[in-house]
Amino acid sequence: MASARRISGFPTRAPGSDERPSSRDTDKEEIWKPLLDSISSGKKLPEKSLLVLGGTPETQRDFLESVSTDGPNGRRPQDRGKRPPVANQFALGYTYQDVLDTDHEDTLARLSLYLLANPSPSFTPLIKPYLNPRTIPNMLVVILLDWNHPWLWIRQLRDWIRVLRSLVLSLDDATKEALEENTALLQAKGRNLGGEGSTAMDDVKVPMGPGEWDETLGLPLCVVCQNADKIESLEKERGWKEAEFDFILQYLRTILLKHGGSMIYTMPSAPGSLQTLVHSTLGIKSLLKQEQLRHNVTDRDRILVPPNWDSWAKIRLLGGNFEAQEISEKWSVDIDVPREHLRPNEEQVDAERGTTVEGAQTSIGQQDDANSATAIYEREIRDPESDFTVSALSKQTNGIEVTSTDPQVFLTEQAHILEQFHNEDEKEAAAKAARKEADPAARNWLPTTTSSDAESGVVEEHIGPVQFNMGGIHVNADEMVKRLQDREANRSSEPKATTPDATDPNAMSNDKLMSFFSGLINKGANSPARGS
Repeated sequence: MASARRISGFPTRAPGSDERPSSRDTDKEEIWKPLLDSISSGKKLPEKSLLVLGGTPETQRDFLESVSTDGPNGRRPQDRGKRPPVANQFALGYTYQDVLDTDHEDTLARLSLYLLANPSPSFTPLIKPYLNPRTIPNMLVVILLDWNHPWLWIRQLRDWIRVLRSLVLSLDDATKEALEENTALLQAKGRNLGGEGSTAMDDVKVPMGPGEWDETLGLPLCVVCQNADKIESLEKERGWKEAEFDFILQYLRTILLKHGGSMIYTMPSAPGSLQTLVHSTLGIKSLLKQEQLRHNVTDRDRILVPPNWDSWAKIRLLGGNFEAQEISEKWSVDIDVPREHLRPNEEQVDAERGTTVEGAQTSIGQQDDANSATAIYEREIRDPESDFTVSALSKQTNGIEVTSTDPQVFLTEQAHILEQFHNEDEKEAAAKAARKEADPAARNWLPTTTSSDAESGVVEEHIGPVQFNMGGIHVNADEMVKRLQDREANRSSEPKATTPDATDPNAMSNDKLMSFFSGLINKGANSPARGS
């Protein structure tokens, strides 16, 4: 069998030729790989996080509406699908938002929001998994305060700072190093001497002043004071003056200066620059429009203090006798984490049990210290509806602590009281029955009154004359009975020749009339008089 000669289908080149065969697959790879890489990199949105602390589920939703970029009047573009749900009713809540550009076409970042309303140390472990070297550079802590209860602000702020400090102490070494690096970046941000649009002095940094960044948290902090429209009602209805509002502002600015934080006053109808403040702190920049963040400390319902802008000198410009240095030093003592807020390892629980009890007693003493920063604030800013300071209020219920008795003890006491009332009613009923049996006249004429009352004429005097209508004529029954009695007396005094027949109707007419009017008197004694 003859062997067939195989002919190669691959391209060949002539001997001595330097040209290499081209490959169609190589051309396709060079065309599509850059396109696929650009598309895959474009789909990776920057991930930012917001840790929202404080407030109520309602005020938290108001905050989410204020930072949302869905569109004008809160309208969400149709191609974006439904709005993500908000789960903030129990413990740690969560939702997310897409940060849209000014034209609401491009997505700038994905914003994850973690919501916590109760500063209980039991909820601290819920936040810990979200603090790691990857998320720390892209996270912002927001504390919500409400103008409906400004006298609780410093106590609430103290509790949340304690929670954050205890959380930082429980992190591992790698995360703590990331916090230190993030703190250095935050301290240097916005401190160039040149300002916006200047390049000559960009490398010249403004040094930090006294009381600034003394108590670092490792994360940027922003305090949002909601419902600023209540300021006017506090002034008109509660009699607050400018001194009270300036004192609150000075106090908050002094505290936030120690943590390198920012603050803003907002209201549901006018969130102001809240969205710009949050985006600039997280490093989210619009591709179309760059909005400038400008401070405002003059309009009392539109306050805005950017990070790394404030100082003690600017705080003192508001006037008054406010001691920024004293409050700053006392605040460092107030935010010391009580030992019961720390969560020791299971191996150290038995060894540190006695120390924990001692720490709890120490923290209670700190809370009741009359010279603490919290106590000083609450002496100046008091609850208008109470005559005592807010230090006597419960920080969890925001109301007066009331100690109630056990339900079974309360019901037992009420049963004894009801039994006493029942015995008294039985004695009174027996006494009335005995009086009726002893005085038949009282039973026949005035069954609802005693004989002594009938004799004294108290009931008749109270009721007045008994009148009735007879044929359209108002007749006084008492006067009619008196006339009949006088008539009978006159007849009985006259001598009678003959005895009248008992069956004679004329002879018995006076007796019948007398009994008739007596019956009317009896009825009138039990019913109100009928006037003309």
